Amino acid sequence: MVNKRSVFINWVPVTLFMLVSSLAQAAVTARVDRPTVDLNESFTLEVIVDSNTDLEPDLTMLEENFYVGQVSKLSNTSIYNGDIQRSLTWAVALMPKKLGEQFIPAIKLGDEESAPVRIVVKEPVNAPPGEADVFVTSEVDLEETYVQAQILYRIRIYRAVATRQPALREPTITGAETLAELSGDERQYEAVLNGRAYNVIERVIALYPQESGEIQISPARFEARVLRDGRITGRKVFESQTHTIKVLPIPAPPADYPDATWLPARGVQLSEEWSRPPEEMEAGEPVTRHVTLSALGQIETQLPAVELPEVEGLNVYTDKPDLGRTHEAGGIRGIRKDQYAIIGLSGGDVELPELNVPWWDIEAAEWKVASLPARTLTIKGATLAPVVETPPVAEPLREPAAADAQSASEAVEAVNNFWQRGTELFAILWLLTLVAWWWTSRSRPRQPRESREEKAQPIHKQQAALLKTARRAAAGEDAAGVRNALLEWGRLQWHGAAPRSIGEFADRVAAPLSDELRRLSAASYGKGDSSWDGAALADALRSVSIVDRRRDIAADDPLPPLMPPAV
Repeated sequence: MVNKRSVFINWVPVTLFMLVSSLAQAAVTARVDRPTVDLNESFTLEVIVDSNTDLEPDLTMLEENFYVGQVSKLSNTSIYNGDIQRSLTWAVALMPKKLGEQFIPAIKLGDEESAPVRIVVKEPVNAPPGEADVFVTSEVDLEETYVQAQILYRIRIYRAVATRQPALREPTITGAETLAELSGDERQYEAVLNGRAYNVIERVIALYPQESGEIQISPARFEARVLRDGRITGRKVFESQTHTIKVLPIPAPPADYPDATWLPARGVQLSEEWSRPPEEMEAGEPVTRHVTLSALGQIETQLPAVELPEVEGLNVYTDKPDLGRTHEAGGIRGIRKDQYAIIGLSGGDVELPELNVPWWDIEAAEWKVASLPARTLTIKGATLAPVVETPPVAEPLREPAAADAQSASEAVEAVNNFWQRGTELFAILWLLTLVAWWWTSRSRPRQPRESREEKAQPIHKQQAALLKTARRAAAGEDAAGVRNALLEWGRLQWHGAAPRSIGEFADRVAAPLSDELRRLSAASYGKGDSSWDGAALADALRSVSIVDRRRDIAADDPLPPLMPPAV
């Protein structure tokens, strides 16, 4: 008889060993919120472990090259497909002590450690104007670029004192037509300028010019009441610099790819995944190939489809692409995932050709090509032989008897009568169907060919065409035309959460477009003055800056106050 007590006691150390082993092997990763900082700026280091643990990371090695500030700890629990996943994150505020390229050393947690993290420390570039308590700066990463290429416009608000009722007014963009997207969340960090501590809020906007020419960016404006010596001042306005950007036309495609789609970016990656190893393909069974194209500095709707060429011996079926984006230090990375079901028709080796996507490197100002190498598929299974129909063997003719001939004649006549009646019935039904179709199509508006072609275009081109339509309508004082074009633009931008009126549209875009649209809405539905300035609205429609109200700096969501350190 087995002793249950002894079995339980024997299993306890084994279970404890497995638990300790799993904790010891928990993966540890480290990352920073910004890979490039100024010498006088702080940044955040995050140390993440993918399980719960009572251990604490060893941060002592950081003190050699960095000033170590506040350390916070956050636990996270998520449930995915019934599996509970837990993780811990330590956030460490750091400020570099010296210039140049540095590596944050590996952070140890038990027997595991993270990989080193590279960071570049630059000379301070911003200085306060005099002894300013509050000031605003702005910069662009490129002063000359190409049509549809990304420009990063960065706004920083420096505050050495507490403020009340803060509000950031993003700049007005004029000149060449431009689309604007927020590039990631706002960042908050500390900076020391001339020995004085400042709280910094940074907002990055990605701009995409849609035509060649010049872009003029007006100053960004920060409005707030300042707290000094226990007293609150009146509302003050602080402005950043202005910027002018030259937009170059699209260059000619490369000689090897004369039909190349225009794709300006900072970096392009092409990768693939298979639902199962392609070496294990069976004839007649589908295998899914996922091809992912990602471009840093480009939005996902601009990425071209990766077309698979026809290959003898394979049937390929294309599924709907999956579009998405991530935010990095270099801006927005658009991601397009195309999915293909591939079926081998017969056993043997099949050669998949190389896949190439040409793209324009906006930093090197030259064409480059992202590629997936060719590969050989070994398909298992017998080769399917073609089906050959064997003609029936003709029987020798013989003379039928008289009775047989009469009965055969009657049978043929009956069959002929049956098919004649059936044919007449089907003809009547077909005529009724044609009449019904003609009657129902009378009231159905025909979709113009141009409209169908527009819907087949990429979203950004449809939006650009709608903006031009709205500008023409505004210049012609056509309020209904402006309204229809912008609401259609909103349906493309926000899909299921599109605005239903010009007033709602105005709440989602920045000034001056929001101000002009509110004037149009008031003129259309208000009780007072029914006039609006079509020329001003047409000028404001040259750029659309989308505002995320969750990130917008407003009076009902004030910036965290920063009190200067005691002297």
